[in-house]
Amino acid sequence: MSSLALPVYAKGSAIPTHDALYWHSMGEAVQCDLCPHACVLDEGKTGRCRTRQNLNGSLVTHAFANPCAQHVDPIEKKPFFHVLPGSRAYSLAIAGCVLRCLNCQNYTISQRSPDETDTTYLPPEKAVQEALAQGCSSIAYTYSEPIAWFEYMLETAKRARAAGLKNVWVTSGYISQAPLTELSAVMDAVTLDIKSFSDAIYAKLNAGKLDPILQTLTNAQKHGMWVEISNLVVPRWTDDLSMVRKLCAWINRNMGADTPLHFLRFFPLYKLADLYPTPTDTLLTAQKIAHEEGLHYAYVGNVAEADAATYCPSCKKPLIVRDGLIIKTMAITKGKCPYCKASIKGIWA
Repeated sequence: MSSLALPVYAKGSAIPTHDALYWHSMGEAVQCDLCPHACVLDEGKTGRCRTRQNLNGSLVTHAFANPCAQHVDPIEKKPFFHVLPGSRAYSLAIAGCVLRCLNCQNYTISQRSPDETDTTYLPPEKAVQEALAQGCSSIAYTYSEPIAWFEYMLETAKRARAAGLKNVWVTSGYISQAPLTELSAVMDAVTLDIKSFSDAIYAKLNAGKLDPILQTLTNAQKHGMWVEISNLVVPRWTDDLSMVRKLCAWINRNMGADTPLHFLRFFPLYKLADLYPTPTDTLLTAQKIAHEEGLHYAYVGNVAEADAATYCPSCKKPLIVRDGLIIKTMAITKGKCPYCKASIKGIWA
């Protein structure tokens, strides 16, 4: 969705490169310092993200100003339930990802390189113009894995903040701590998908590790980002309810009871197409466990019949009533419950 006349790169076209951040030289090779994979790349080689390449002894990225997806979404779709409810998010993606999730819902772009997708030339300043022209309150870096196009996200976020827009990041959280710190200076909120609460499952299901994700969560919050967490509940993989309980207890202990947690329904796709959708009862049980572990805000996503309302943790009255992604009632006033005056955490204006 674009109101500007912008050049298009067809699939297979040569993509201009941009200088990459966070790497160091190792003689003729370079080591990428952006994510915990720490890829060591010989001349001409590309990292696991499919976007960063050693070119003549320097690290460059093929993922800058060439999004393969541009849409205006309700911010609830990300999912963010405690960030500007009912607002519109200008959503961007460039192909690439730092993980290899067997259950990826956006594998047609996340498991591709930028030159394997049709893209639009959209420099950061134009992205901000588009967001404003579309009446959006925020820019969302989403769909694929924005860590793989860190430089574009960072530069766009700087310009968006200067223009009065919020920046929201939808991510796996698989990032090193130095780039996270720099990003935190311009990012308002993050919704991070904890794939599971098991290092063994992360290795098999996602080709990653759990600890770096947990570090990203705690440090993003320390650096001032509003944090929401999602957990895609995949049958036979991440639907162990004892693991769900451990996850909820960890969130309460390390992030606080006001951290929203979204349990999302899995649908068969990509390399797990032989599975079945997550039973609704499993998701509702996970939500119940979250409340038992003291979390104030636990939601069930991708289930039409689930109650998606936000309730006051003090007086229990409904404050935000949702019909799917549509806001029906919004009663929070200046960050407080209008009935009992309890503080309701989030970004409300």
